[in-house]
Amino acid sequence: MDRRVAITGIGVVAPGDPGKKAFWDRIVQGRTATRAVTFFDPSPFRSRIAAECDFDPATEGLSPQEIRRMDRVAQFAVVCTRDALADSGLEAEDVAPGRMGVSIGNAVGCTTKLDEEYNVLSNGGRDWVVDPAYAVPHLYDYFVPSSLAAEVAWKAGAEGPAALISAGCTSGLDSVGHATELIREGSADVMIAGAADAPLSPITFACFDAIRATSNRNDDPEHALRPFNRTRNGFVLAEGAAVLVLEEYDRAVRRGARIYAEISGFAARSNAHHMTGLRPDGREMAEAIDAALGQAKLPAEAVDYINAHGTGTRQNDRHESAAFKRSLGAHALTTPVSSIKAVIGHSLGAVGSIEVAACALAIEHGVIPPTANLDDPDPELDLDYVPLVAREKKLDTVLTVGSGFGGFQSAMLLTRPGKAAK
Repeated sequence: MDRRVAITGIGVVAPGDPGKKAFWDRIVQGRTATRAVTFFDPSPFRSRIAAECDFDPATEGLSPQEIRRMDRVAQFAVVCTRDALADSGLEAEDVAPGRMGVSIGNAVGCTTKLDEEYNVLSNGGRDWVVDPAYAVPHLYDYFVPSSLAAEVAWKAGAEGPAALISAGCTSGLDSVGHATELIREGSADVMIAGAADAPLSPITFACFDAIRATSNRNDDPEHALRPFNRTRNGFVLAEGAAVLVLEEYDRAVRRGARIYAEISGFAARSNAHHMTGLRPDGREMAEAIDAALGQAKLPAEAVDYINAHGTGTRQNDRHESAAFKRSLGAHALTTPVSSIKAVIGHSLGAVGSIEVAACALAIEHGVIPPTANLDDPDPELDLDYVPLVAREKKLDTVLTVGSGFGGFQSAMLLTRPGKAAK
């Protein structure tokens, strides 16, 4: 069995105002959401900027008990799930609970609450021996990232396969890929798929400071993350989430669903090389792209736009640009490439799903979001990185890629409804 998979619902909580429309407007306009950290005192850290979500759980309709129980990352996931289901038009009677599953990606778990609870239990890190009586009753949920998948399943009433996918910065792509495979093989008819991360805490900033991966352009937060720019110096940490409703394609057509795009190919590879290092030839990412194209039964020339990983590091920019040329050949030189991370930052495990949502919306609207802050292109890079201004273009096939610590490389192809190879 090899069934087709449609995206019929989208829910997004991204830096800046929450919601799908606010997210799309921001990335198309290239208005960056990065700013000085407001969640805690960032003065001890090298990088003191972030892309924060203007998210109020009470305004989003969560009850006091839900707010107390759930870490911020779970709140993101649940709100996105509610919005995606509403957007899809699915009703409870439309799908048997056992035929609906959940696949949620996440990189760093319930960071916010774990950090807060450690501070309480240890008196700010002063005590080695702690009194567990001071712990909140939900501490176990914070410790086990699979609680995110459970919260989403409860919200959706999904009783089919449920999984938490954690593969670093490719988690958001891999979770959607896993969900796609479950529908294709017939294990589910509907999947709630996506990812969430809320890593903006002192421990996360300390970790990335240690490896100098983040930008320290603290005096100019809005222009700090500069993918493909000659003066780039690292990424900006962010938070956020996106959840998609995936359905078996023919089923979605029968119920008259709005179909944003079809997921026509997905593949993942690992370089088995280094925790943070990338080979400059891009071989592993290129192999993932080739495998995704093969699954979609599409030639390289079919790709109309590439959503790049685009983190704003020299190593990543060189690696994926080489991968695009290795896979697409001469076609890569005329294919638009852009990164939305200059606008929304890098939300680690969540960003892959946020970028899938962006690609689906790009297909629907016929608009390529620009690479913000690209005012001084790196002369070593020779692709069309769509600098500064969005571009109108009919998009039949979009490629989105991800790269994660540990050498993980993932690629996904989205096609306009009805345009996938039969």
